[in-house]
Amino acid sequence: MTSGSALIMINERQAAYTLSCSIPGINSQKPPMHPYADLQHAVFDRELIARYDGHGPRYTSYPTADRFGPLTATEWQQAVARRQPGSAAKPLSLYFHLPFCDTICYYCACNKVITRRRDQADTYLDYLERELALQAGLIAGRSRVQQLHLGGGTPTFFSDALLGRLMAAVRRHFELEPDGEYAIEIDPRKVGAQTMAALAELGFNRVSIGVQDFDPRVQQAVNRIQSEAETAAVITAARDHGFRSVSLDLIYGLPHQTRASMTRTLARVIALRPDRIALYSYAHLPTRFAPQRRINEADLPDAATKLDILADCIATLQAAGYVHIGMDHFALPEDELAQAQRRGHLHRNFQGYSTHADCDLLAFGVSAIGMVGGSYAQNARKLDDYYAALDADTLPTVRGYTMQRDDLLRRAVIQALMCQFQLSFESLEPAYMIDFQSYFAEELQRLQPLADDGLVVLRPDGIEVTARGRLLVRTVAMVFDRYLPRQQPVTAYSRLI
Repeated sequence: MTSGSALIMINERQAAYTLSCSIPGINSQKPPMHPYADLQHAVFDRELIARYDGHGPRYTSYPTADRFGPLTATEWQQAVARRQPGSAAKPLSLYFHLPFCDTICYYCACNKVITRRRDQADTYLDYLERELALQAGLIAGRSRVQQLHLGGGTPTFFSDALLGRLMAAVRRHFELEPDGEYAIEIDPRKVGAQTMAALAELGFNRVSIGVQDFDPRVQQAVNRIQSEAETAAVITAARDHGFRSVSLDLIYGLPHQTRASMTRTLARVIALRPDRIALYSYAHLPTRFAPQRRINEADLPDAATKLDILADCIATLQAAGYVHIGMDHFALPEDELAQAQRRGHLHRNFQGYSTHADCDLLAFGVSAIGMVGGSYAQNARKLDDYYAALDADTLPTVRGYTMQRDDLLRRAVIQALMCQFQLSFESLEPAYMIDFQSYFAEELQRLQPLADDGLVVLRPDGIEVTARGRLLVRTVAMVFDRYLPRQQPVTAYSRLI
């Protein structure tokens, strides 16, 4: 697995990718303060975090994936057929779940297949091509694609030739826009400069690299031995071959991590100067995820130390010139992600935050989730079930959800808060024909204690999440989730911090 994000996304991340928003020591010389730093700045308030920390969704979709129910392939086909045709159609986002890894990282909670048999990739690609043809056949003409992502598993388990075959199949059915975002997750232990050159030739321009931690003792404890040198070599190769964004994934809360060890890791990461950094919290759930049973719970940092590590990381990243995008994501101010947020165009998806406007999503592979209009659909989670459906010339859809008007409205509210940290009531009132303060009177009342504690500012015309509230934005968003129980703690999701 290349991305540590799986650890804390629980049900949401097990399955998929893009669900776009519906509304518009460290280097010796400290980088200069960017003029936008105050606008994209998080304040770590330990007392508030201790008071509000609990469990809740990450809102990579609304409603969240645990609300999905049975959905047939025919129902999904009908949803795709209702998609606006021709030039008025939304552009597409494509996600491909490539589930294979040849080694197991003990922290991993992804839907994956551990194998050293490379022929499994050939077989899987045969079925991906079938699914591509079936889904593309539901759409008239060659649709425009603005965004494509390969996730896993480890996508580079597939050889350069097989990845080339996959991209050729994509181009047979879809039109990839020249300025689109085409991303791939990679494990730097498995690729070299030649693969990065091949990926660039195939059209990839953004790469997400799993690091987690550079400390040897931590790496040994989670069965992911990865040197700084091989990571740096892949980053250099990506930049040499024109990748316009490099993202590194880190995890805090792993076994044997200390404040000092994480400070050393972060210094080495900052020296590599990635465009984006994702700083994920490790969720230890060994009863749910079998690989985690190989981690000795006694080696994990205690809750207080874990909070100290997070506070240190946030302070260090912001001092090094990174701005806080939201939750666990940071970026250089010039990165497209930071620019999109300042322009009010930031979106949220299963990989974190996204720069592209509202897209319809087609998703391919085991457990992948697609979204067209107001409908979600998820594929079968097991390889045998996925293969059996396609052998029968049927899409492997097994469950999903069709949103109602209230779902669409609440999704718009939650995504605005998660992405822009502010919400203007009048941006929603005409589109949904509501008076916001009347429609959400109960929710605004429940927000008042959060306002009293300084997490949000309630204005007559909108809501603003404060710098102290940014790290607890999920708490704010949960107020608008009508599916969460109101009278009992929420424990089915990952911890908020």
